[in-house]
Amino acid sequence: MRNLIRQGIEELVPYPPGKPIEELERELGIRSPIKLASNENPIGPSPMAVEAIRQKLGSLNRYPDGSGYYLKEKLSEKFGVPPEQIILGNGSNEIIELIVRTFLSPGDNVIQAFPTFLVYEKIVKGAGGTMTSVPLSGSRPDLDAMLREVTSETKVIFLNNPNNPTGALLKHEEIAAFLKALPGDIVVALDEAYIEFVTEAGAADGIRLLSENPTLIALRTFSKLYGLAGLRIGYGFSSPALIDYMNRVRQPFNANLLAQAAATAALDDIEFVEKTLSIVREGLRYLYKSLDAMGLEYIPTQTNFFLIRIPGGGKPLYERLLKKGVIVRAMDSFGLSDYIRISVGLPDENRRFIEALGRCLGCF
Repeated sequence: MRNLIRQGIEELVPYPPGKPIEELERELGIRSPIKLASNENPIGPSPMAVEAIRQKLGSLNRYPDGSGYYLKEKLSEKFGVPPEQIILGNGSNEIIELIVRTFLSPGDNVIQAFPTFLVYEKIVKGAGGTMTSVPLSGSRPDLDAMLREVTSETKVIFLNNPNNPTGALLKHEEIAAFLKALPGDIVVALDEAYIEFVTEAGAADGIRLLSENPTLIALRTFSKLYGLAGLRIGYGFSSPALIDYMNRVRQPFNANLLAQAAATAALDDIEFVEKTLSIVREGLRYLYKSLDAMGLEYIPTQTNFFLIRIPGGGKPLYERLLKKGVIVRAMDSFGLSDYIRISVGLPDENRRFIEALGRCLGCF
């Protein structure tokens, strides 16, 4: 069997997803568990998106619009980017894969900061590329160190801003200077999955960087802010030339009919967006205050999730919290065995987490 598998595939470890609520209920017999592990929107999907899905249910016998015309038009109107500079994906994960399939040949090198989103390395190695991981400086990508790793074999660089799992933010001038210092034949994928949650001034914005950086690709998603993670719909901005090449690799119906309709409607759901941001920001204030009272260290975030340092290690606490019906993320796979990552939930979910955490650690 081993001879059938492409070299390097055996070394890959499957992406560790968060435990589903239904599985926890089945395994442990726990009723009404809460999931704070996957950085999902705590209040559900956009109501306007749900209504758009209802209206499209009678059209499921038809293939989706392979060009994504209406969603691209809406994104173009919202962000001021021409449709020919927009690409849609089955989640932003697919756009990451399209970048690798379009611009990377076997043996080519890719650079990332680490720890970061685990999918980058899996896709690169699965395509036969090599990954150079540059340690963070504190909780932030070390752009100077990343520049020093660039070689003639480097074809793609991944930057996650704000960074997952640390929630740290790079400023606009930092990324602008980094891009200016790079050779002109390197594609930079700027993954902005959590950009809408940022409150700090001066944040980098991939759209503003496009005009002077034709090899930049800015990735965004409807999974987080708009609550459409289950539909898998993301988008990216770049130069017309790079979008054209990626469209040659893209499957013709990669963004499904319901996802396109829901995303188009969600962009107008201002009330839902404001409610989501308010709940996340209030939740962060409550969680920070509670953790301060417990004497626990954490890394402040510019996203809807953050890291908490756990005495004795994150994985044992993760297991104890599971038995109390609270699902968080153990961080061993990110090389952060002393941490858990928690997504901000609804107020009652945040309280349940703090109470369960306190009981597990003997704080209450």
